[in-house]
Amino acid sequence: MLPRSKSTILMNQGNSMAFFGIDLGTTFCSVATIDETGRPVSILNKEGGNSTPSCVLIDGTDIAVGEEARKQMFVPGANAIGRFKRDMGTNKTYEVDGNTFTPTELSCILLKKLKADAEESVGPCGEAVVTIPANFANEAREATLAAAKAAGLNVKYIINEPTAAALYYSFNGDVKVSGNYAVYDLGGGTFDISIVAINGHDVEVLASNGVGKLGGDDFDRALQLVAQKKFLALHGDTLEDADYDKNSAEEQKISLSSRDSVKARANRKNIELTRSEFEEALSSFIAQTEMLCEAALEEAGLEPSDIEAVFFAGGSTRIPLVKESVKRTFNKEPITVANVDYVVSLGAALYAAHKGDTSALSSVQRNSIKKLSLQERTSKYFGTISMDSDNARGEDRLSVSVIIPKGEMIPCEVTKSFSTVREGQTAVHCRVTESNAPETDPKFVKVIWEGDLELPPGRDAGQVVTASYAFDDNQIMKCRFLDVGSEKEIVIELSTEGAKMDSSGIDKFTVE
Repeated sequence: MLPRSKSTILMNQGNSMAFFGIDLGTTFCSVATIDETGRPVSILNKEGGNSTPSCVLIDGTDIAVGEEARKQMFVPGANAIGRFKRDMGTNKTYEVDGNTFTPTELSCILLKKLKADAEESVGPCGEAVVTIPANFANEAREATLAAAKAAGLNVKYIINEPTAAALYYSFNGDVKVSGNYAVYDLGGGTFDISIVAINGHDVEVLASNGVGKLGGDDFDRALQLVAQKKFLALHGDTLEDADYDKNSAEEQKISLSSRDSVKARANRKNIELTRSEFEEALSSFIAQTEMLCEAALEEAGLEPSDIEAVFFAGGSTRIPLVKESVKRTFNKEPITVANVDYVVSLGAALYAAHKGDTSALSSVQRNSIKKLSLQERTSKYFGTISMDSDNARGEDRLSVSVIIPKGEMIPCEVTKSFSTVREGQTAVHCRVTESNAPETDPKFVKVIWEGDLELPPGRDAGQVVTASYAFDDNQIMKCRFLDVGSEKEIVIELSTEGAKMDSSGIDKFTVE
């Protein structure tokens, strides 16, 4: 538990509607709002802490969220679940105590707890912004919005986690910022690196990169494997995961950030774990983050010498090897001016007030918030699949056409024209693709939607069909396929089955 501090709300603000910024993390969550001066402040949960473990414990119709659930995560037979953020927007389900839950539903349960605790502290929530990793796929963004709305939150916007951190750093007066900066966000489950240009309170995202499954959870597993290897060498016995679980590994990992070695006990036997052994186990993960940092710099057209400073977010940035890696990659010491565990929620609170109904703010708050300006960019390539006859072999083949490229300023809308290929063609099979690179081969892209656009019969080949993709402030895409001649169209608001949730099934449970 973190101590109460001057940046923490300690009393109810009355009946006014508050703006909430929520960092919905893989392993821990935090909530923030803005105070009477317009500055972002962290909100304590019911247990008196600034962060809440992203864990759910189900016992019959009762649900416990937070620390109690975290302690039960790896106890055999316990119905505790965590780390489900990594599966947002997928078809994965969790069987718990005779019930089936999707990641979206579990996130909804978690968000209900966060909302209830925050409202008990500062009053009713007017509008909220929930953060997501910059590398989240469209389905995961939709699923996050669905979970927030099902939890009873008035959420109109989501924001990328490193962008939220950048907003806070630009707003905080402790460090004067002007120029190009890197925001290095390494938390419990995901890694993001964003290159941003900051001028006063104006923030423009120049490039983003990252990976959806790289963070403290992986580091805990790496230390587990180190312990198992050493236990076998010292004692000749196999150390099972349940004998030295991830919670134990996490505690030792934290200790190794300040000590060269720690003693661990498992099966009534001792083993010594050293920082050097742990760092060796992390080497492949750290190498991956360095490559992503270099790729982000390249996308932004910058060199490390062009970066004024590196800002940290996420608890895993406390690991000494991470700090050494960042210093080596950018040739400068990283900067932290707030607790890295909730700097993202602080920035999200600023964004919630900035994008929300300012009539709910006092004149002092409005004057503070109106200074902010944010320009975000798309983090992936989006396109469609069409027939391509213009290739080296002169043969017709399927090819991906990029419609909205990565790095496009948002909001944006782009339209491209295609044509039918056969006389009498009565339908066009439309597909929406997503990728991290500008791929042309359909094998290397993800089809996130597909369907048929029916056409009138008896027409010549070469009829024009347009594909229009629009990105909103939440980086969620809307698509329109139009047969120009007949004006027949398909309009898609992208979502997933996982995101189309009915919260009535969750409401039968009691969240404590």
